[in-house]
Amino acid sequence: MHNKIRILWADDEMELLKAHLLFLEEKGYEVIGVSNGYDALDALQREQFDVVFLDEHMPGLTGLELIPKIREKHPFIPVVMITKSEEENIMEEAIGSQIADYLIKPVKANQILLCLKRLIDNKRLVSEKTTSNYRQEFQAMLAELNNSLSADEWAELYKKMVYWELELDRSESREMQEIVAMQKQEAGNGFCKFVSKRYTDWMSKPDDKTPVLSHSLMTKKVLPFIDETIPTYFVLIDNLRYDQWKIIQPMLNTFTRTIEESHYFAILPTATQYARNALFAGLTPLDISKKFPDKWVNDTEEEGKNLHEEFFLQELLKRSGKNGKMSFQKITTTQHGSELVNNVLNLMGNSLNVIVYNFMDMLSHARTEMEVLKELAPDERAYRSITASWFEHSPLYEALKKLQGKTAQIIITTDHGSIRVNDATKVVGDRQTSHNLRYKTGKSLQYSDKDAFGVRKPEDIKLPSAFVSSEFIFAKEQNFLVYGNNFNQYANFYRNSFQHGGLSIEEMIVPFARLLTK
Repeated sequence: MHNKIRILWADDEMELLKAHLLFLEEKGYEVIGVSNGYDALDALQREQFDVVFLDEHMPGLTGLELIPKIREKHPFIPVVMITKSEEENIMEEAIGSQIADYLIKPVKANQILLCLKRLIDNKRLVSEKTTSNYRQEFQAMLAELNNSLSADEWAELYKKMVYWELELDRSESREMQEIVAMQKQEAGNGFCKFVSKRYTDWMSKPDDKTPVLSHSLMTKKVLPFIDETIPTYFVLIDNLRYDQWKIIQPMLNTFTRTIEESHYFAILPTATQYARNALFAGLTPLDISKKFPDKWVNDTEEEGKNLHEEFFLQELLKRSGKNGKMSFQKITTTQHGSELVNNVLNLMGNSLNVIVYNFMDMLSHARTEMEVLKELAPDERAYRSITASWFEHSPLYEALKKLQGKTAQIIITTDHGSIRVNDATKVVGDRQTSHNLRYKTGKSLQYSDKDAFGVRKPEDIKLPSAFVSSEFIFAKEQNFLVYGNNFNQYANFYRNSFQHGGLSIEEMIVPFARLLTK
């Protein structure tokens, strides 16, 4: 070992432990032995140690008496209790004092070594093993990228990449993180080509190879499983990426069991106005605009774009013959969150309770504007960490936990994901062109085919046109769309922000989970 691990060992029979001390020194550890608790405290005051071994029976200060004194001054040093006794009350007291591990005398050298591996080398060993496993898996995923994948195969490949990204969060290897980033970029490029070729057919001529899309989600994956005898809580967390779902999933697993964990594809534009309205209406945006012309609002109009979701859902339930009681609420403030916590059990009499939670979307917008949030979430790893912290302390989690012990179905999903953008690409359009960063609609748009996917006739992908001859373009991968005027100013402001509306694997392939409470 280049930096020796230093062990403080307190035992009143140190002379009997010489063989163990020599064994550890041969293995590269440095061991300092003391014969009583007071000397142990003095040694900790003078020197730095990585771990402390304590004999439970020592004259003066016993091991149990010594633990809180060590904890008070050195809360992060792992303490291992060594005892002759296997009595349950002593073990409980030791564990309650937050020891890291305990060993029963007579202790064997290999037991000590294994204990040290668990306490000191665990993170390094896990990191090395994870890195080694990813290197092997990398070649298999590379081969998959070179195959002609179906929509569901793309989704499975993306999930596999997310799994390894989360595993490698624990690795300190910059080289591995760069390899993951490179592979994600290659996958993103391949996914954009795949969707660009097939998206028009998915929307205008769907067949058995078409994935579940925003407007087919309710009819295919939700309504068939609504049972009027069991309440369903349909929770849509706006703007939740698949990796963020995997971070909060373990918290839900403490009081639910998973019936289905899958995915669906958000439609283009992957923006709330289009994807969420389509989801609740069970209709494409074009069909919504035709069926409910007074309810559809185009990009260029000023009024709110998502004011009629409850109406759209009620109409879908009527068409589907679902007549049970329903509630619909949007959580956009802490006050709304508190009301949800207080009211969640009163909704048990409804067959369907829809909860739209807007926090993640607000967080991504706030991060763009506020330097402090950019500092807190500079990359995906930190963004996931903030997601976990928010959910753990959120009114939503508190409300859902109240369903524990009740009989209820919980569905967790989103309307679209997001991507961290890096590359500004220039767009030329007239004054009536929309202002979105990841997609634009307007007339005679000029842009780079390499950076954006263009659709000349919006009706081909079931989108309404604000004007005759309007077209749509969608930014690919990490690109974002900026006008030529003040190009550098806007490019610098929005670079490294999380955005949605465009064509990327992170925005389009989103989580869907159906759970039952325990």
